[in-house]
Amino acid sequence: MTSASRFPVAWIALSQLFGTSLWFSANSAADDLMRAWGVTPGDVGWMTTAVQLGFIAGTLFFSLSGLADRFSASRIFAACAVGGALFNAGFAAWSAGLASAVCFRFLVGACLAGIYPIGMKLVVSWAPERAGSALAQLVGMLTLGSALPHALRLMGASWPWQGVILASSVLALAGAVIILRLGDGPHLRQRPDRAESRPGQVLSAFRSPRFRASALGYFGHMWELYAFWTLVPMLVVRTVLVRDFPVLGAAGLAFLIMGAGGLGCFLGGAWARHVGSARVAASALFLSGFCCLLFAAGGAAWPAAWLLPLLLLWGASVVADSPHFSALSAAACPPHLVGSALALQNAIGFSITVVAIALTTQAVTDWGTAVAWLLLPGPVLGLAGFFPLLKPAPAAE
Repeated sequence: MTSASRFPVAWIALSQLFGTSLWFSANSAADDLMRAWGVTPGDVGWMTTAVQLGFIAGTLFFSLSGLADRFSASRIFAACAVGGALFNAGFAAWSAGLASAVCFRFLVGACLAGIYPIGMKLVVSWAPERAGSALAQLVGMLTLGSALPHALRLMGASWPWQGVILASSVLALAGAVIILRLGDGPHLRQRPDRAESRPGQVLSAFRSPRFRASALGYFGHMWELYAFWTLVPMLVVRTVLVRDFPVLGAAGLAFLIMGAGGLGCFLGGAWARHVGSARVAASALFLSGFCCLLFAAGGAAWPAAWLLPLLLLWGASVVADSPHFSALSAAACPPHLVGSALALQNAIGFSITVVAIALTTQAVTDWGTAVAWLLLPGPVLGLAGFFPLLKPAPAAE
């Protein structure tokens, strides 16, 4: 037994953090890029959208082709981490404007499709008996990575923007090395036969009522999650928080609110060991929807002493359900389709985020904090679709 295999979930979570640091690396250099290239915040937003679109294309390729389940998960992860690191470095070294930057960021997103969902498959392959709590560690690390650009801005990092980007590439390469040393877990069949791995076979997972219910809950969650993360800096500047917490400013407040999701994931993972992933997922989705309703219905005008706890609770709950939807989906589909099914679920979920982000960022200028009403259908419809999983199983005859 290698030293890495003694704590496989911890090593996978660390590698996931390193690999997914590529996702938001450009955001940490946004101010420098706007000055250097003379672009607008909306132009920088296209680089984030390019990553999302690349991720969608990559996950669709992995899932519909069946490649996610025909080859070693650890090798796919490592290869994609190396590829993402190289494309990210290319963005730092050779991008001279928005057009080339968008191309490089799209390719980074495509490589991330072999890191995030394949990392979930690796967790299930090592610890299927505690998949919910283990995946919570993975998503918690991803959440902290999502918040990191705001922390860097708060600290006033003085590196050249290329240095910030290249640091993410170095981390991704380290993640590839860790996963290669760890290898695949013993609990998933790696190589299905030809009939099971034919292109499009993954769609059969949706015949399972339990998989459909979990996927529908996940899709509602995704409508809210990434749009909320995108809107946080825009929302806090429209409240009393920036005025009452001038030391933190918008960047520091955004980091706290988004970073609270990491704590929410870890607490949800611990709770799932006692009550199960279905209850944790439903509770978190209900709580985030309730926070959204309070904020939209007038909470945005509350004093800072009430408003900040509300937003922290929203930030903690809005992502705490994510790992449990993935764990439930993995448990509900055939073992030979786990990697492809999770990749397809991610692809559809991230396609939903593109629509939600576009709609809400266009509306926030005119609607202000009332734009939160546009987020509310996500948790409401997600809970409705997820409800069958909360029903007690029928007693055996």
